[in-house]
Amino acid sequence: MDWNLNHFNHWISLLSDVEFLWLWVIAFLPLPWLIHRFVKPAKKEQRPLLAPHIVQRLSQQLPPSLLVQTQNDTQRIPLLFALLWCLLILAATRPVLFMSPNPFEVSGKEMVIAVDLSGSMQKEDMYLGGYDVDRLTAVKAVVSTFIEQRQGDRIGLIVFGTQAFLQSPLTYDLNTVKTLLNETAIGMAGNNTAIGDAIGLTLKHLKPNPKTQKYDNAVLILLTDGSNTAGQVDPLQAAEKAKEMGLKIYTIAVGRVTHRTGLDLFLAGKTDIDVESLKRIAKLTHGQFFQANDTQQLSEIYQYINQLESTEHEVFNYRNRSELYVWPLGLAFLISLLLAQGYLRKQGGGK
Repeated sequence: MDWNLNHFNHWISLLSDVEFLWLWVIAFLPLPWLIHRFVKPAKKEQRPLLAPHIVQRLSQQLPPSLLVQTQNDTQRIPLLFALLWCLLILAATRPVLFMSPNPFEVSGKEMVIAVDLSGSMQKEDMYLGGYDVDRLTAVKAVVSTFIEQRQGDRIGLIVFGTQAFLQSPLTYDLNTVKTLLNETAIGMAGNNTAIGDAIGLTLKHLKPNPKTQKYDNAVLILLTDGSNTAGQVDPLQAAEKAKEMGLKIYTIAVGRVTHRTGLDLFLAGKTDIDVESLKRIAKLTHGQFFQANDTQQLSEIYQYINQLESTEHEVFNYRNRSELYVWPLGLAFLISLLLAQGYLRKQGGGK
């Protein structure tokens, strides 16, 4: 008895979660009856074959009740046709079964991570788990952890070398962003460094607020280990445009800054990383510049950025749903097959 009661309550709870998206379609339910009631059938132009002697013979042999057709039969709508119409109306209302609501947190923060994939990122001057690793491997480990902590944010991924490429547009699907980051490889965007193009590509793919025409709550984390050696956009000019649009840029220099002397100084300049340009980019856009000589420092930098860019999360609920219209529509199809079969039999019998 208790099992039957629980089963009954379960079905009642399921029915309470059913909603009809197009309930207004029920207004068409009496349409066939109205047509049948008020629209007169077309007059037949064919005249019946007159055979008085046959009619007289039938009137003598058959009772009168069988010779007179009652009006009630002509005014009725067959039950199967009525059921077929009701099922079609029920399917047209789009019944859906809503599942239990799931909470979803949204902060409104938009964050783009730009990662340098130039050839210099292969230098093994970073430590991870007690081993020497290249700069990109260290970046992947730290940034993946950072992405996991930004639940509720929309995050995009840009990779740059000789050219800049949008690897992932802004999305709440952080697992996909992590996967795309881990699939990157050194040199896949070229061996040079186009910092200005990376900033310009970020500005191109962000959508400004229609009211302010600025990027509200938008942040770019630019991670590089070199100076601008390629691209069509000057980094400082791109930073000026980012300042106008309200984009805040955090610049992170990865790797050990080595001061060169002698022939190395003549061939490659003072340092590997253009620290001054990165500082000016951060200052122009009201961001900050960071220097990460090892993986521990890089991790601390991302933790610091995570605290600076923390925002209150708004909680929304979304509910998975299952469309149920296929069931009444399928039953209506079976009934239509039965009606069609009966009609064909009738026509065959008439022959």
